[in-house]
Amino acid sequence: MTRGTRKTIEVQGTPITVLFRGGEDFISLTDMVKHFEGGGALIEQWLRNKDTILFLGVWERLNNHAFNSPEFEGIVSEAGRNSFHLSVKRWIAATGARGITSTVGRRGGTYAHRDIAFEFGSWLSPEFKLYLITEFQRLKEDEGGRLSQAWDLTRTLSRLNYRMLTEAIRARLIPPSVTPDQAVSVYKSEADLLNVALFGRTAEEWRDAHPELAGTMRDYASIEQLLVLAGLESMNAELIHMGLPPEERLRRLNEIAIRQMTSLGAPDAPRRVERPAQDEGPREVGADLPP
Repeated sequence: MTRGTRKTIEVQGTPITVLFRGGEDFISLTDMVKHFEGGGALIEQWLRNKDTILFLGVWERLNNHAFNSPEFEGIVSEAGRNSFHLSVKRWIAATGARGITSTVGRRGGTYAHRDIAFEFGSWLSPEFKLYLITEFQRLKEDEGGRLSQAWDLTRTLSRLNYRMLTEAIRARLIPPSVTPDQAVSVYKSEADLLNVALFGRTAEEWRDAHPELAGTMRDYASIEQLLVLAGLESMNAELIHMGLPPEERLRRLNEIAIRQMTSLGAPDAPRRVERPAQDEGPREVGADLPP
């Protein structure tokens, strides 16, 4: 599936959107409930279930290094009470979850990683889940060809290099005494350092410029940009281990991004980064954390 391009599968007469983002497939829960009695309210009803929360917690711990486990434990302790209520937005804001996203606008809605979407489908109806999996597999088989293979390679490289980068950040930039929220801010700052080096802007700047689009700027990147980004992640990990400050790493990574994108003949090669001193992004990583 082309990065950032939505595709639609039909499950028991219901069109359901599948979005490729962050190297993974996300399925629209909003579309899944359209022909079920209760509609969108079913998503929050499912989230009230303690077994659902435990499942989501396991998925996030396996796939999200920035997951806020203490906040998660607090939510688990509340689950089961008559007054307990959990929305998608509260879940994301409290725990830093990545497996479910919620956006507004013409193309907005609630999307979940395919693992989570299949679990939700089973809760809606075991029969519906089987049809959903069947149609999703058919979509993936139809994609085939060299482009699909290229995306698989990019996804694999990104996973490996992202892990190296997060390990470097955890080992060299995050003091042991920080809170989960402070740790998340470090990961976000490092992500934006790469965003600026390759795309010339932070994630927030991109969202402000494209409020009509769901996902992140990386969801709309070209295959050349994704290949270069995968390399920048591993290079940044090495520069972190070398003890280079953020401004020096940004300069070097930006030069590498320009050189590699130009060599690939990509029309969207980045420009040399010249960000004013008062610009806070990317800030010095860990500068506001306790020693």
